[in-house]
Amino acid sequence: MKIPKLKIEKIKDFFKKLPLALAEKAFLSFLGLFLLGSIFGGFIFYKYSVLANKAEPQTVETQLQFREKTYQEILKIWQEKEERTETAESKEYKNPFK
Repeated sequence: MKIPKLKIEKIKDFFKKLPLALAEKAFLSFLGLFLLGSIFGGFIFYKYSVLANKAEPQTVETQLQFREKTYQEILKIWQEKEERTETAESKEYKNPFK
């Protein structure tokens, strides 16, 4: 069984004539695009709203623990950043326009 080859010229002609054909049948094109958009929007709504409400939320069995060491490291980084910004604000630069 032979598979017919697609002719590039036919494809180019189709895409060249497509805007004109859609413009001639503007109302039908609008209805088709509206229907396509409604179907897509309905699918998105169903997936993220209806299915999300049906699924039960997962509960965490382990308790959260506060990590004091990590907290202290973050505080240290914040203090270093604050010191750098304070020194940058107090530093006086020469006026290059004098």
